[in-house]
Amino acid sequence: MAASPFERLRLKGVGKSFAGPGGPVEVLRGVDLTLNAGEFGVITGPSGSGKTTLLMVAGLLQHPDCGEVWLDGREVSALGEGERTRLRKETVGMVFQQFGLLPQRSALDNVRFRFRYLDVPRRRAEELSRAALERVGLSHRAAHAARLLSAGEMQRVGIARALALPPRLLLADEPTGNLDSEAAAGIMELFRELNGEGMSILLVTHNREWAEGGGRHWVMREGRLQE
Repeated sequence: MAASPFERLRLKGVGKSFAGPGGPVEVLRGVDLTLNAGEFGVITGPSGSGKTTLLMVAGLLQHPDCGEVWLDGREVSALGEGERTRLRKETVGMVFQQFGLLPQRSALDNVRFRFRYLDVPRRRAEELSRAALERVGLSHRAAHAARLLSAGEMQRVGIARALALPPRLLLADEPTGNLDSEAAAGIMELFRELNGEGMSILLVTHNREWAEGGGRHWVMREGRLQE
């Protein structure tokens, strides 16, 4: 499942703060990052260093307080919420540490959830969802309730959901954090395969070993990013 054409993701001087008991807490401090078409980038760093916030800003889930976010040559951080939501759904696939599945619903239903509020015919959405499950090796589990799947299988359903509407950019936040070593290795191998097919990937993790699977490696410390 190859990625659609993608130019680059670029963050320029991005800053982000959150309210704290003693006043604003600066989480991102002038972050610059460029991920080009077909690259596999890995961001490592300790917990609390700002990795997840960076990914939320890159994925258009949070507004930066300052700086710019560019996607495919377009400055997108200043867009209105409705347009940001549409662009995110059509452009970015996201995978999280918490699988975010509906436990009583089937694997197929959970993948089809990717198409909510999108103008995609139901039959086409099911075709794409089944193809995504097959891509992650779970076509035989399509009818199983999510609660009956292993942790590794749940994460693969989450990845299939992100891939069902083929994204131009795949963002992953600690996707192996809740998995045993064998399942985690399988997920990383899947990411490498997707990148080999041309998909652009930005992975956030505290595990420096996974940086070996990427083409580029950044380290986040106290809200600052260094390559």
